[in-house]
Amino acid sequence: MSFIPMDHPEEMSAEQQELSFPGQRLVNGRRRRGIYLLPSLFTVGNLLCGYYAIIAVLAGGDARLDFAARAIGVAFIFDSFDGFVARLTGTNSEFGKQLDSLADVISFGIAPAALAYSWGVRSLQLDASPAIHFVQELAWLVCLTFLISCAWRLARFNVHGMAASSSSMKYFVGMPCPAAAGCVAATVHYFKTPLDQWHYSAGFLGLVIALAALMTSKIRYPSFKGINWSRRQPSIIIILITLTAGAIFFYSEYALLILAGGYLVSGIVMELVRFVRHHSTSQPAG
Repeated sequence: MSFIPMDHPEEMSAEQQELSFPGQRLVNGRRRRGIYLLPSLFTVGNLLCGYYAIIAVLAGGDARLDFAARAIGVAFIFDSFDGFVARLTGTNSEFGKQLDSLADVISFGIAPAALAYSWGVRSLQLDASPAIHFVQELAWLVCLTFLISCAWRLARFNVHGMAASSSSMKYFVGMPCPAAAGCVAATVHYFKTPLDQWHYSAGFLGLVIALAALMTSKIRYPSFKGINWSRRQPSIIIILITLTAGAIFFYSEYALLILAGGYLVSGIVMELVRFVRHHSTSQPAG
């Protein structure tokens, strides 16, 4: 076994330093220490927001439920930046991938499922109405389905990646878990007051089960991971980002609901367009 001197690591080759200092790479002849901490910090922030959202749901109350919805929204931002930072700094790792998935299960699976149950049915009037009893019994099963679908979606993403048929970064296969959780959070943030009529609760549970189905479906949803932010972009993109951020800051209830609903519908519309084009081109010309 060869001896590698430890006093002057700058004199070693890149391969020797990788063996001697696991997890530390050379950048311009210097060891890069702690760079893997950057994306992990964003992942921990995602996890913290999910934990806070669950605590807020357990505390109950209109304001707390709205805080829980906001926390899920902030977790969405952290989740977006951890992957962006990892790709930008070249610090993608299997450990970070698994940590991110575990955090996503909490922030975009458990937290929105608990929020949907608490906001959607817990304020229903307790009486002997068969409809209310049925909705209350159905609610826990629907929210559990949402959680299972989130975990299933994340596991499929880890195994197959973004696209089932190619390595393209333009599309997600199935609705992303953060987007599905964002639909629940945006709805709660917009209406705020918990539902107290069983027919409204039934409609909301229909939305939750639809989100669960979209997560496990093969409908393709647009992704923005393929955009190279290090290159120059058209001015219109900067303007749209600025306007969107301003709308969220000043009119968060309306802007977030429109964004969440628009993204939900976008995958379905594009799938219908592809279906129509496929059948129109496959039919022989008369």
